[in-house]
Amino acid sequence: MTHTIFKNLMTPTVALLLPGFVAAQEPEDTIAAHELNEIVIEAPKVIRKADMDVYHPSKSAVGNSKNGIQLLNNLMIPSLTVSDALGSIQANGQSVQVRINGRESSVDQIRALLPETIKRVEWIDNPGLRYGGASYVLNFIVANPTAGGSLQTEARPALNTAWGFFTADTKLNMGRSQWEIGGNYKLTNKIRTHRVYTETFTYNDGTSVTRDETSLGGALDNSMANVRASYNYIKPDTTVFMAEFGFFQNINERRAYNGLLSLSNGNDDVLLKDTEGADGSTPSLSLYWQQNFANRQMLVVSFNSSFYFGRSFSDYIEQIPDATDFLTDIHTDIRDRNQAYAIETDYIKNWRDSRFTAGATYTANRNRSRYENLGGEIFHQRQDKVYLFAEYFRRFGRWTATAGIGVQYTDFLFKETGQGNHSWSLRPQATITYSLNQNHNFRLNFTSWQSTPSLAETNIVPQQLDGFQWRVGNQDLKTANSYMLTLQYGFNLPRVNGSFGVRAFTSPDAITPVLHWDNDRLITTYENSRGLQNLSFFFAPQVEIIPDWLMASGYLEYRTERMRGTGYALTNNSWSGNAQIQLTHWGFVLSGQYHRARRDLWGERISWGEDLNIIDLSYNWKSWQFSAGIIMPFGKYDQGSRSLSKWNRNEQHMRLDMRMPYVSVAYNLQWGRQKRGAYKLVNIDANADRSTAGGR
Repeated sequence: MTHTIFKNLMTPTVALLLPGFVAAQEPEDTIAAHELNEIVIEAPKVIRKADMDVYHPSKSAVGNSKNGIQLLNNLMIPSLTVSDALGSIQANGQSVQVRINGRESSVDQIRALLPETIKRVEWIDNPGLRYGGASYVLNFIVANPTAGGSLQTEARPALNTAWGFFTADTKLNMGRSQWEIGGNYKLTNKIRTHRVYTETFTYNDGTSVTRDETSLGGALDNSMANVRASYNYIKPDTTVFMAEFGFFQNINERRAYNGLLSLSNGNDDVLLKDTEGADGSTPSLSLYWQQNFANRQMLVVSFNSSFYFGRSFSDYIEQIPDATDFLTDIHTDIRDRNQAYAIETDYIKNWRDSRFTAGATYTANRNRSRYENLGGEIFHQRQDKVYLFAEYFRRFGRWTATAGIGVQYTDFLFKETGQGNHSWSLRPQATITYSLNQNHNFRLNFTSWQSTPSLAETNIVPQQLDGFQWRVGNQDLKTANSYMLTLQYGFNLPRVNGSFGVRAFTSPDAITPVLHWDNDRLITTYENSRGLQNLSFFFAPQVEIIPDWLMASGYLEYRTERMRGTGYALTNNSWSGNAQIQLTHWGFVLSGQYHRARRDLWGERISWGEDLNIIDLSYNWKSWQFSAGIIMPFGKYDQGSRSLSKWNRNEQHMRLDMRMPYVSVAYNLQWGRQKRGAYKLVNIDANADRSTAGGR
C-alpha cells in the first residue's frame, strides 16, 4: 500500500495476470443473440445475469470515445474508478483483471481497442475459480477486422511539469491472421514531492524518543517504456493460436527526500537523505492454443514466461548539520536475475443449461539476487505452485448455481540455507443467483483464495532501514488462506440502476509484518498472524439525470474490521468510494471525478492510497479527439500510512505536486470490414519477482 501512488498515478497500470476462463463461454448469451449483421436490437442499459452485469455501449458513448478506456469511462459502471489520464482501472481501491474476448490483457491493450469494435462489456464482481482468484473482472467482447487494419496514436503531456503519456498501436489483418505492434512511453521526471513524518519509538524498558521530520523537499522520477508484438490465427469453430512478445523497460524509478529530524531527547537536529529506486528490463513471451471438438467440447493450453534483469537500491544518510561524519550511512544494492514460467491446461464442456470446466496449472519461479553491498553475496530462491480445480455451472429456471473446488500445492526453498516450506490448501467456491427478471436479481457468493509468501517477505538477508530499524524476512511462513461471503441485490429502474449489498471477509492466517526489539535494533519481520476479519456495506448507483446529456454514478462503502497478531489486537472503521458526473452534448464531453481511497488495516498499520479528483473536457471531430483537463484541481494530494505498533507509532503523509493541467490529442485511422477475432479462454500468469531494497 505504501507505493500505491507510484503504481496507480505515475505508472501505466498493468492489470494482474491470473489464470482463468471467459464467461462468454457460458450457455448461449441471449443478448448476444440479438446481434446479427451489425444490427443491434435496443436492450436495457444493464443486463443482470447470473454471474455478471452486461453493459452495451450506446451510440453516443462510442462516438465520444477514441479508445477502450474512454469508452469504459463513458459507460460509468458505478463500482469502477476509471481514469484515462492516469491509465488506471480500479474497483474499490483494488486492481481489476481486464480481458479482451476472455484473454487476460493489460490496461495498455484495453486503451488500444477501437470503441467501434466493442460490442459489450461484462462486469464480473464475483469471479469463479476459472478466474484464478481475481477480485474483479472486466471482459471486453470485441469484433476485429478480417481485412485492412487500424492505427491509433495519442499524446498527453502536462503543461507545468515533465509528465506525460504517449502511445501508438497498429493492427494489420489478412484473412484468418492478425498482426499487432504497439508501444507506449510514460514520462515522469523530477515531480516535486515532500512528506510529513512523525514517529515515536518505545523501548522494552518503557523509555521513548520522538522524531519529527520537517520536509526539505524531494523529487520523484518514474519513466518507463513498453512495446509488444503479437500474432493470432483463428480457424472458426476449430483452432485458435496466439503468440505475443512483450518488453518492458523501467527506465528510471527513483524517489528522493530530504528532511530535518528533530529529536525529543534533546540531541541535535539531524539532516537526512532518503533515496530508493529501481531500474531493469522484463521481456515476456506467451503462447496459446485452443482446439474445439464435437459436442461443444474444447481443450485449451496456455504458456507464459517472463524474465527480470534489474536492480533495486536504497540510500539512507543521517548527519549533524555542518558535520563531516555520518550518524547513519546505509546503502543497499540488490541485482536480480529472476525467471518465471507457467503453463495451464483446461477442459471445457458445455450443455444447453450447464457447463463443466476443469484445469491444472503449474507455475515456477527461480530467483537469483546478488547483494552488492554485502560483497557480491548471492542468494537463490525456488518457488513451485500446482493448482487443480473443477467447477460446474447450472441453470434451474429463475435460479442458477455454480460450485467448484480447487486445491493448491506450494513449495519454496532457499538454496543457501536449505530452508523452505510446503503446504496444501483447498479453494472452495459457490454462487447462487435468483433472478426475478433481467432487471432484478439476488446473488449469494462464497469465494476463497491463497496468498503465497513473497520474495521480500521470505528474504532473510538483514536490511537496515535507518538508524533504528532493520528488516528481516521469515523463511518459515506458510501460504495464507482468505475467504469472502457476499450478498448483493442488483436492480434496474427507469433512469436508475445499481446494486447494494454486504460483504464479509476473513483471512485467519494472513501474512503480515510484526515488530520486536533486538537490543537497540527495532526489527520488522513477517508472521502468519491470528487473522483479519472485516464487514463492509456498499451501494453503487448510476443515475441518468437528463437522458443522453447528463449522467452520474458512484460507489460508497463503509467497512469495519479487526486485525490480530503477536502482541496486538486492533480495529478500524472507515468510509471510501468514488463519484463521477458527465455532461455530453454537441461532440463535447465534460466530466468530473472524485475518489476517496479506502483506509486498510493490515498488521499494525493503516494505509491509504490517493484521494484523487480530475476534471476533463474533450471534443471529438471526425477521427480526432482534443481534450484538456487538470489533475487535482481541488484540495491537496495525500497518500500515507499510520503505524499503531506499541514499539513504533508513526504517521506519514506523502505529498506530490499533483495539480497538473494537461492537453491530449488522439487520432484513429481504420480500414477494413469487421468480424469476431481470435481470443483466449485462459491466460496463465508468470510474473518474475523483484527484490525490494530498504525504505522506511
